[in-house]
Amino acid sequence: MRLVALLTFLSVAAVQAHGDFPLRDAVECHPRAGLPNFIAKVKAGESVRVAYLGGSITAAPGWRIQSREWLQAQFPDATVNEIHAAIGGTGSDLGVFRLQRDALQHDPDLLFVEFAVNDGGAAPERIHRSMEGIIRQTWAANPATDICFVYTLTQPMLPDLKAGKMPRAASAMEDLADHYSIPSIHFGVEVARLESAGKLIFKAPKPADMAAEPMVFSTDGVHPHVETGHRLYTQTIARSWPQITAASQDAKPHAIGKPLREDNWEQAKMVAIQPEMLTGNWTKLPSDHALAKRFQRNMPELYQANEPGARLEFTFEGTHAGVFDLLGPDGGEVRVDLDGKQATRNRIDGYCTYHRMATLNVGSDLEPAQHTVKMELTPNQLDKREILFERNRGDFDAKPDKYQGRTWYASSLMLIGDLK
Repeated sequence: MRLVALLTFLSVAAVQAHGDFPLRDAVECHPRAGLPNFIAKVKAGESVRVAYLGGSITAAPGWRIQSREWLQAQFPDATVNEIHAAIGGTGSDLGVFRLQRDALQHDPDLLFVEFAVNDGGAAPERIHRSMEGIIRQTWAANPATDICFVYTLTQPMLPDLKAGKMPRAASAMEDLADHYSIPSIHFGVEVARLESAGKLIFKAPKPADMAAEPMVFSTDGVHPHVETGHRLYTQTIARSWPQITAASQDAKPHAIGKPLREDNWEQAKMVAIQPEMLTGNWTKLPSDHALAKRFQRNMPELYQANEPGARLEFTFEGTHAGVFDLLGPDGGEVRVDLDGKQATRNRIDGYCTYHRMATLNVGSDLEPAQHTVKMELTPNQLDKREILFERNRGDFDAKPDKYQGRTWYASSLMLIGDLK
């Protein structure tokens, strides 16, 4: 429910903030230069790896699994392997930092990128910067890797699609798809057509019979049912494949070429926290710790600040810094000092009846110079009941001990630039 409310808000906010951004015509598939390297490999019966970089819609056991199975069925002599690189509730602004660790280190032959929903509230310029960073990082790592953009949708995006236009985030991504000749598939065009024809209900309680008509796409207006919405998404890939295949010429390396934006985030990276950066009482959580086990796939290392005064300090040369961390009911307050300028950040918010991955932004669009960062867990006692949304305060009243902690869980640094 937290994610649904957030995505709805972001979709509305995007319309208000960027109403003059030109929307692209809603076309289901733009094959552009196709996927020549991937298709050559699977036709030759080779083993291939398909990476799925995206948010919760991709993390679900739906189109990600179904499309891999479909590809395997189309090319039975090949071996199609999956690289799961999706994190719920996150957009391309985190994806560009975690791309190397979560996807590229596994050397994918094909990279699906799905962020149109979670980027729904982002400025088009920011989408350009992060998505272009994903493209250029991928081809710098392996110019033979093919990329395909896929666009999912939420209920607030339906009006644009029914009017024949792509929503704003997908429209911004199409600028890059054009620039780099990357194929794109919009999963929402057929969904909007079926909804207009009365053959699909976008949001309704899940029926007992999932084969009933009209089909129910989702319960929350965001996350498709595996049996209906995700199946439509997979069918869209299948329907688009002949066009993409026809557009795919001889296999050859992709040329990175001139960027669309000089300020793109090609240099974004995750950097491991080093023990010498930490002072005070910290613990590196063991692999059998409940939180370490839960987040191990995306946070292979997790450090816990055990008491006030625990500090993380580093110096870097670049333009952006942040920390990939956790929010949770036991979160405390962190003081951030960037080049002598201080601010505080709570590591608990209104949704925090549970722990979830988050990013603590230190500074963006900084002068390209050397910067010093000092981050320290403060002794301040937060009024956590007040911080929680009213609907979550009952959990605080029922389980007050869960909220007694005052800690901070940090996993890695997010930098555009280099440590000094």
